[in-house]
Amino acid sequence: MRRKRRKNGTGFGIIALVVCIFAAIVSYSRIGLQERYDQAEIKMKRLQGQIDEQKERALDISNLEAYVQTKAYIEKVAREKLGLVYPDEIIFTPEEEQ
Repeated sequence: MRRKRRKNGTGFGIIALVVCIFAAIVSYSRIGLQERYDQAEIKMKRLQGQIDEQKERALDISNLEAYVQTKAYIEKVAREKLGLVYPDEIIFTPEEEQ
């Protein structure tokens, strides 16, 4: 009977060793997956920031589009770039010093 006990003890040791190796492999894989998850989380936050920036930019563009179609903008451009004035306006320009 001694031999039988010895076989059971050896079998139990092999099973324990296999379980320990399996646990080590799973732990190592988990660490790698955690690193990949953290990197993906950082990338997702960065991309969400870019999405928010682009939404703000789109809102600014739509506001600018609405402003460009107003009479005040057209009048401003006509005065600044084209030099136009109303017929009843008098423009004073400084004299150049000689």
